[in-house]
Amino acid sequence: MKLMLELVRRHKQTAPGHAAVGIPSVCSAHPVVIAATLRECATHGRPALIEATSNQVNQDGGYTGMTPVDFRRYVQQMAAEEGLPPELLVLGGDHLGPNAWRKLPAEAAMAKAEVMVAQYVAAGFRKIHLDCSMSCAGDPVPLPEEVIAARAVRLCHAAEAAWRDATDRGEPPVYVIGTEVPVPGGAHEDLGELAVTSPDAASSTLALHRHAFERAGLELAWQRVIAMVVQPGVEFDHHKVIDYRPEKARELSAFIETQPGLVYEAHSTDYQTPEHLAQLARDHFAILKVGPGVTFALRETLWGLAAVEREWVGEGDGLVDTVLGVMRAEPEHWRGYYQDASRLDVDLAYSLSDRIRYYWAHPAVRRACDTMLARLDAAPPPLTLLSQYLPRQYEAVREGRLPTHTDALLRDGTVQALRPYLAACTA
Repeated sequence: MKLMLELVRRHKQTAPGHAAVGIPSVCSAHPVVIAATLRECATHGRPALIEATSNQVNQDGGYTGMTPVDFRRYVQQMAAEEGLPPELLVLGGDHLGPNAWRKLPAEAAMAKAEVMVAQYVAAGFRKIHLDCSMSCAGDPVPLPEEVIAARAVRLCHAAEAAWRDATDRGEPPVYVIGTEVPVPGGAHEDLGELAVTSPDAASSTLALHRHAFERAGLELAWQRVIAMVVQPGVEFDHHKVIDYRPEKARELSAFIETQPGLVYEAHSTDYQTPEHLAQLARDHFAILKVGPGVTFALRETLWGLAAVEREWVGEGDGLVDTVLGVMRAEPEHWRGYYQDASRLDVDLAYSLSDRIRYYWAHPAVRRACDTMLARLDAAPPPLTLLSQYLPRQYEAVREGRLPTHTDALLRDGTVQALRPYLAACTA
């Protein structure tokens, strides 16, 4: 689509050492996260890139219960409510491939992935990450890169056909490729030092995909490949962040400067410092993905409000007890991630991988959250408790920049994680 193509064009024209043109990519389905992002972007006249993953949203509903059409309507309605012009909203599909069905044989999983990608494009998603890097049942591990490229081509064919067949076709989709994809939602294990993608590996990925597209007659689609995913050396696990080290990525950064029309997309940039985010953008990681980092900020704010409620109202079991009780009773979203029984309590509540994000839509959790917020709105707490448990919001309230309604407090706490991304990228 034109907005993303123009963003890449302007990024490539930025003089070295200057603030880089780029865009944050917010990968979340939580209504507070999306609404806060849309409001912040509307306030500053910035484009908002909202992405759904193949696990969150697919033809079977994903873990959100939403199909691509459902998610589009959901976000578009919020964009209208938050005052973001339609032309500044970009919908993206992240990790679109067989990931949700990787336990199936490859042919069955790819058939499901083709349906999913077609539905995303037909629904109006215009930034499509073709990710076939995962092995399916019966596949070798790791999957040969030639196979990854061939499967990406299959999905691109499905996407292009869906765009051509759409009643309201609109602009054609743009694509992101890349096989060195970090684990969605953060690493499962404790991390050491990460290896940065080598320029040779990036060149090989690019050449294999370009040739596969050309052999399949997708030359026009290849002209709309705007980015590739590589590993710049950033990641997080449950309690540790691997920070960006520009000197280690210098050769990788120089490589993309030789590729017209292409930038990098950086995944797992959650919890990077503002300085590191700005450096990533300057080093041509022009699309900065964030997901758990924003819902972590949401959880922190809710925990702060829960502490205020406990001190001020002191009724009921409390939000924290409800959430952790549901997580323990229904462990399917964290069982494969939190392996250390001695620190399970801390992991459940505070892990940077933020598996809590899978539970906010649970009926019992929603009731507890709504009840807490209603109590605090009915009996507004004193500033002293805001100062104790939500000091950033307290300062904004004292300066007259923020009302004390819980909706405003929650949004402000959440958007704190997004503001460094907007500051790192010029629009």
